[in-house]
Amino acid sequence: MLGLVLMLVCASVAAQDSLRADVLHAEMQRADILNSDSSMRSHELSVLRSTIRGLDRLQKDYIEPQHYEFTVMAQVTRTYESFILGSNGQSILLAPDGQTKVGPYFGWRWFFFGYTFDIKNIGFSQNGLRKEFDFSIYTSQVGVDLFYRRTGNDYKIRDVKLGYGINGQLFEDMPFAGVNVGITGVSAYYIFNHGRFSYPAAFSQSTCQKISCGSWLAGAGYTHNTLDLDHDELEKALNSRMPKGQEVKLDSGMMFRDIKYNDFMLSGGYAYNWVFAKNWLLAVSAQLALAYKTSYGKVADEKHGFDFEKVNVDAIGRFGMVYNNTRWYAGWSAIVRTNNYHTSRFTAENVFGSFNAYIGYNFMLKKKYRKRKV
Repeated sequence: MLGLVLMLVCASVAAQDSLRADVLHAEMQRADILNSDSSMRSHELSVLRSTIRGLDRLQKDYIEPQHYEFTVMAQVTRTYESFILGSNGQSILLAPDGQTKVGPYFGWRWFFFGYTFDIKNIGFSQNGLRKEFDFSIYTSQVGVDLFYRRTGNDYKIRDVKLGYGINGQLFEDMPFAGVNVGITGVSAYYIFNHGRFSYPAAFSQSTCQKISCGSWLAGAGYTHNTLDLDHDELEKALNSRMPKGQEVKLDSGMMFRDIKYNDFMLSGGYAYNWVFAKNWLLAVSAQLALAYKTSYGKVADEKHGFDFEKVNVDAIGRFGMVYNNTRWYAGWSAIVRTNNYHTSRFTAENVFGSFNAYIGYNFMLKKKYRKRKV
C-alpha cells in the first residue's frame, strides 16, 4: 500500500514538472515572438527613417542645408493669363487684366503653402473673381505641385481673326463675361543630380546653392480642365460692334457650351542654378510634357477613342533670383505654364503665369545647428 502511494506521489510530481516545463516553453516562445515583432517593427521604422532622410541627402560642398525648422514669408504676386479659342481659321484671344495679389506663406521643412488676396477686393465678396490655391512639397530628389485655378468673369477680347473682310480691331479690349476656365492638377518630378543641384534653393528658399550646377528633370502629372463658353453671347457681343449690314458667324467648332478634359502627362527638362556671388543665385528651369487628353463634351467633328491627334505638347518654365544667408532671404521668381487642347476642328490654348517678389525669415534653429552655436 505504501509503495502504491509513493508511486502516485511521484507520478503527480512528474506531471507538475512536465506542466511547468510546457508553460515555461510556451512563455519562451511567446517572448521570442514578441522580440521578433519588436525587431521587425524597429527594422521597418529604420527603413522608413532612412528613406525619408534619403530624400534630402546632398553634398554639402555644393549645397548648404536648411538650418531652421520653420519659415514665414510675405509675397506680392502679379498674374497673367490668356486663352485662345480657334476653329477652321477663326480665332479669338481672351485675357483678363493683370491682377496684383499679396499674401502670407508658411513653410515647415518640405511643406510650403499660402494664400494670396487681390488687393483691389480685400474685404469684398469674392463671387465671380479668380480663385487660386497652390501647395508644394520640395525635397532634394523630388518635388510635388498641387494647384487649383478658377477664372472669374473679367475676360476681355484682345485679338480676333474671323475671316476676310472683318476688322479685328473693332473688338479689342471688349469685355466678355461668357467664358470660364478651370484647372485642377498635380505634378511630380524627379531631380537626377540632386546631390549637387538644389531645386528648393531657387524656388522654396529652404537650402542654399554654393556652387553653380544643373540637373536633368523627369516627371509625370495629371490635370482636370473645364471650359465653359456661352457662344450665343459671344456672337451677340461681336455683332454689337459690327458695321451696319455686316454680321459675324462663328464656326461650328466653337458652338459648344462646356468641355471637360483630363490630361495625363510625362515630362522632361533641364534646370540650372548659377551662383554669381556669395549668397546669390539665378535659376532657370524648362520642361516639356507630352500630354494625352481625354475629353467629355461636344465639339463639332471631334473624334472619339484613342487618337494620336489628342497627344499635345505642354510646357512649364521657371525663372528666379534669390539672396539667402540662411536666416533672411529675398528675391523674385516667375512661373509660366501652357496647356493646349487640339482636335481636327477645334483648338484651345491656355497660357498662365505669375511673377512673385518676396521676403522671408527662417526661425527655430535645428538641434544639430544649436550645438554649433554653443
